[in-house]
Amino acid sequence: MATLRDIQKRIKAVNSTQKITKAMKMVAAAKLKKVQTRMLDLRPYADKMHDVLTSLAKGADRESHPLLAFRPGKTVEVVVVTSDRGLCGAFNTNILKAAQVCIDDYKKDGFEVSISTIGKKARDYFKRREVPVRNLWIGISGNVRFASAEEIADDLKENYINESVNEVVVVYNAFKSMVAQTVTKIKLLPLSPEESGEEGAASESEASDFIYEPSMGSIFDRLIPRNVDIQIYRALLESSAAEESARMSAMENATQSCDEMVSSLTLQYNKARQAAITGELMDIVGGVEALKG
Repeated sequence: MATLRDIQKRIKAVNSTQKITKAMKMVAAAKLKKVQTRMLDLRPYADKMHDVLTSLAKGADRESHPLLAFRPGKTVEVVVVTSDRGLCGAFNTNILKAAQVCIDDYKKDGFEVSISTIGKKARDYFKRREVPVRNLWIGISGNVRFASAEEIADDLKENYINESVNEVVVVYNAFKSMVAQTVTKIKLLPLSPEESGEEGAASESEASDFIYEPSMGSIFDRLIPRNVDIQIYRALLESSAAEESARMSAMENATQSCDEMVSSLTLQYNKARQAAITGELMDIVGGVEALKG
């Protein structure tokens, strides 16, 4: 049975842990506010840019730009975006499970899969399983810069243009709310608008009415590579915001658990102290009765 001193030490340790979790929650809240502002500012731009290029691509020749070209081969690159640090609940577990399912599905369909990772958690996950990783980036989580997105995008574009892969998909956690993140998979390359039936035919007809100035080639050369940069940048910002919100929730839950543990330990301490006092009183009463005898 734990002594009073042992229980006091445990209460002190839990209180110290609670101070740390509270501080980490405040730090995560401050980081979230900054990255959330950047993410919300970028979302409309990224969405509109993708929509415009999708519309333009519907009426364009697929060979007009290397990043539009379809290839018959079954080679795909999966880019997995996680955090560099833990203590954020199931944030990394969810994305890694989804990425593994995505990879397994491609392999079942006969695709040859290569993997690139962003974040230490994804790197460590595949390293433990001895799965080869083509390229990796760390140190971006919590410090997202557009230059980092450009570096990653340039590598993916080069890998696609030299025909090492025929498709590039990105798996990441998108920020939905302060308490929810959504695992998201986007097809980054090639830029391939989904179209079907009459709606698709109408869209293609509308796309053919565009007037390109100065020319379709110059517009595609400038905007399609930039769109890849923007979509990678958005994925990094979304993932960073989702990470900080997940960490806030995890630290809030940890703080509440500390409160419950302190209450339980305090009750245990009071019971043990009461038992000790009762034992001492029994010894005194026993001694007095012995003296009377």
